[in-house]
Amino acid sequence: MRTVTATAAAVTAALATGAASVAVGRLASDAALKAPPGRPLPTEPRLTVHGTAAGQITLTRDLAALRPGRYGLAGDGSHAVVGPVLGTAEHGADTVVRRLERVTHGTLETGDRAWFTPNLYVGNPGTALDLEYADVEVPGELGPLPAWFLPGARPTWIIAVHGLAATREHALNVIAPLHRRNVPVLTLAYRGDVGAPPSPDGLHHFGETEWRDVDAAARRTPGALLPLAVRAAQGRAGLHADRDAGTAGLYRPAVPTLIFHGPGDAVAPWRLSRRLADTHPRLVALHTVRDAPHGAMWNADPADYEETLRRFMTPLV
Repeated sequence: MRTVTATAAAVTAALATGAASVAVGRLASDAALKAPPGRPLPTEPRLTVHGTAAGQITLTRDLAALRPGRYGLAGDGSHAVVGPVLGTAEHGADTVVRRLERVTHGTLETGDRAWFTPNLYVGNPGTALDLEYADVEVPGELGPLPAWFLPGARPTWIIAVHGLAATREHALNVIAPLHRRNVPVLTLAYRGDVGAPPSPDGLHHFGETEWRDVDAAARRTPGALLPLAVRAAQGRAGLHADRDAGTAGLYRPAVPTLIFHGPGDAVAPWRLSRRLADTHPRLVALHTVRDAPHGAMWNADPADYEETLRRFMTPLV
């Protein structure tokens, strides 16, 4: 990789919730500072497995269990993929039956506790998606940052950056459709991630310091740059909703920005994404996703998400 001296063709699209500047409330602040990568946020309920059968799983009836779309189902030592609620299945008063697409590893036993995760895949692009990739390192201010690089013929690169309580595996949801468009993809681990240097104070700062690692990657990718942020939110944890009555605290975009976000996000306030889009209508497009929790905008409707992203990217790459 070589240093890029100009990134005038840069475009920003937030792939997960995409609030370009997040006012962090008490819950979000605590989660941002303390949530370990790969573990559920405090907002994500634990569900009990009531049983499995051919192609289906029965879970505790909860708003989370009724969400539309596809999700990972993670437990201690297990991971599976569940699809939509099965309308033709027999549901109990306290249970919900969903499609069970596969068990990635471990087992699902009656009585197990598990939670929904946006991650459909575990592993790396090779083991999870059978895609050619290389393990590379990006020099960061705290030390080398591990990354996956997937080659592509186009001159514009995508930097995929995961968000709050997630890992690089979060980006695997969108790597395959991006790869089909022949766009090179760099998926970065940043400070605090497994294999990356720790944050100096051991805390996650919701982008206030982590952006420096993404910037280090952007400066070392060849060609024009398209940073696509697969993350819970972009911004600074120092912003507070009760102090941002106007637009003074909002991020001011300089490039086209696509935000996937919705009112079901209990961590990053959706109203700030709406305000950002209303304030900068020529540069910011807000694609509202309903019935999706934090970081799971793709999961709610993968086909709609990918088509929206395709239309946004087509004139830019």
